[in-house]
Amino acid sequence: MFDNRPRHDWAPPRWLRVVLPAALLLIWLVAASFGGPTFGKLSSVSSNDQATFLPASAESTEVRDWQQRFTSSDAIPAVVVIESETAIPRSELASYAQLAEKLGAVAGVRAPGPQAETAVAGPIPSDDGLAIQFIVPIDDTDEVDTVVAGLRSVLAANLAKSSNGYVTGPAGLTADLVSAFGGIDGLLLLVATSAVFLILLLVYRSVVLPFLVLLTSMFALAAAILLVYSFADWGWITLSGQSQGILSILVIGAATDYSLLLVARYRESLEHVESKWAAVARAWRAAVEPIAASGATVILALLCLLFSDLNSNKSLGPIAAIGIVFALLATLTLLPMLLVLFGRIAFWPFRPKYGAHSHSHRREQDISGLEGIRGLWRRVGTLISRRPRATWLASVVILGACGLGLPQLNANGVSQTDVILAQSEAVDGQKVLGRHFPEGSGSPVVIIAAASKAEATLSAVGNTPGVSSATLYAGDAAPQQPGEPGEPGEPGEPGEPGEPNPEQPAEPVTEGGKVLINAVLDSEADSQTAEDVVSTLRRTLPQQDPGVLVGGVTAIALDTNTTAQSDLLKIIPIVLAVILLILMLLLRSILAPVLLILSVVLSYAASLGIAALVFNHIFDFPGADAAVPLFGFVFLVALGVDYNIFLMTRVREEAMQIGTRAGLLRGLGLTGSVITSAGIVLAATFAALAVIPILFLAQIAFIVSFGVLLDTIIVRSLLVPALGYDIGRAIWWPSRLPQG
Repeated sequence: MFDNRPRHDWAPPRWLRVVLPAALLLIWLVAASFGGPTFGKLSSVSSNDQATFLPASAESTEVRDWQQRFTSSDAIPAVVVIESETAIPRSELASYAQLAEKLGAVAGVRAPGPQAETAVAGPIPSDDGLAIQFIVPIDDTDEVDTVVAGLRSVLAANLAKSSNGYVTGPAGLTADLVSAFGGIDGLLLLVATSAVFLILLLVYRSVVLPFLVLLTSMFALAAAILLVYSFADWGWITLSGQSQGILSILVIGAATDYSLLLVARYRESLEHVESKWAAVARAWRAAVEPIAASGATVILALLCLLFSDLNSNKSLGPIAAIGIVFALLATLTLLPMLLVLFGRIAFWPFRPKYGAHSHSHRREQDISGLEGIRGLWRRVGTLISRRPRATWLASVVILGACGLGLPQLNANGVSQTDVILAQSEAVDGQKVLGRHFPEGSGSPVVIIAAASKAEATLSAVGNTPGVSSATLYAGDAAPQQPGEPGEPGEPGEPGEPGEPNPEQPAEPVTEGGKVLINAVLDSEADSQTAEDVVSTLRRTLPQQDPGVLVGGVTAIALDTNTTAQSDLLKIIPIVLAVILLILMLLLRSILAPVLLILSVVLSYAASLGIAALVFNHIFDFPGADAAVPLFGFVFLVALGVDYNIFLMTRVREEAMQIGTRAGLLRGLGLTGSVITSAGIVLAATFAALAVIPILFLAQIAFIVSFGVLLDTIIVRSLLVPALGYDIGRAIWWPSRLPQG
């Protein structure tokens, strides 16, 4: 372990001083040269389709599989709606039919069948005569945003002055979601790295060192992205915009935190040894254990997400774990070589001087363990030594008070129209649809029923409160002609066949003894009311057909929320058990790890409690994604334990020499500034997620940023040291240190 006693320091031969840095730098340069160009390519292998995240056993997944048997199309429907200030005469519908042909001619829209001029359904007038809608099936599902942009251009060029037009529906919302995630490749990294750079300037008061640390972080990110891109391209993992943003932030934050610890040890070493090689070797030996233990804790906690039933959670585990692995490797290989190359110049203009440690003298009034400790951390140490029990009890009360808001956290999922925080034409269009048409049109509930019970099931569906209409699928009917009354076919979600034209009744299509029923709801497809209707259908329809399946857009959202909530109850105990085991192995104790785990759990509850109050009463959010508590738990607990690892490994090191209570004070004093800096850096990097106008990322940004600061300022600085000081030597039970 690292200490201040005279010792033999490693002095590598001259050839190794040249070969080792050159080899390591070359390896990282090659990784960065291949990984750097993939920064802008991740979006090409990323999917934000909520349905792909569900497990195969989900009922809505089974329905999607059945839909593929009814139609070979994977089309995603776009809903084009035009709202007029005055009533639209039915005589003008013919001109709107020409617009349908222009919309159908946009590249990427489904080609028309042999008996139709276009696959676009419409124009469909509203009952109040103030709106027209078209259903446009998009076949090019890989370029939905491009196709939607083309539809919007055509619509804008053909609108009357007294009308407003919108492209919405599942395709429109997907396109706007892609646009909202557009800043992940550039803006997010710019904001995160700028914030980290400014903090490092303040921490180090050096011009050179922030660049070295950021360079380490960016090389780690480039290597991680190269591997993640390859895995996603090969189909091994499912990458989403959310996991893409979290990967970038996690790598930058973790690599910077680990670098701060190594650099702090390096600066100490430069005051004790003259050789920069010897200083790097001593710093590396002292920092490798806590850094490796910290990284292993986060990696294993993230890999616990593999136990999730939700594919988005399951994929995030290995994606984020890959990022932490490269953050560790870069910190323990690349950064030491950069520090060797620059030596003391890295700290310019405040370069550490060899022998500077010899000028600190013990004062008679010094409390044991606080010798040489000055400023804030001396005052904190003095408070803990004089009133340990009052300090940790007050910390517990503060955290408990923060946690009182936890029951107000509404993490039951939100509608898709609430996911995007920026201006969205699709969201505005959904509101227009709701004013003039059945709000569930364009995204019907899809029901798979036995053909022998088709009529009974259809009748039960139609009589269910909240269902506007229900029809048996009879194939892709030709689009309705202008001026004809009635409701047209609606393609629905990807792979959903359209509803038959009521004016042209036909025999329902059967596949494997099953029929397909489309049910249009009175409420928006992604609303809580619609989810309640789906739940009612799943509860009542088995009375008519025990093998009935209910799916569609609403069912996908319902199954996603239900799965996310069950994942929370399953994964939390697994993560806690894994972290507890690592801490026991690291600290050679049972009591200390248990107390550390309880402290970070209390901190997590306090963070969610404050977040609930902020979300509900300041930001006025409509709710929270069901996965927010799970992601917040994994990040806060794993990263919160990091700081306790940094603290307690140093405390144990010092306690071996001067005893537990003195070692606690000294360990706190020596690590106080570096761990606080690390916490601020990590909070700032996660806060950068808020620049992406997605509700989930904004909420994760607040929870993790606030939680990290809470953990750094209260848990690690006051609660843990004061509790350890109060307990004394027994905190290492069942092992015993040589001194008390």
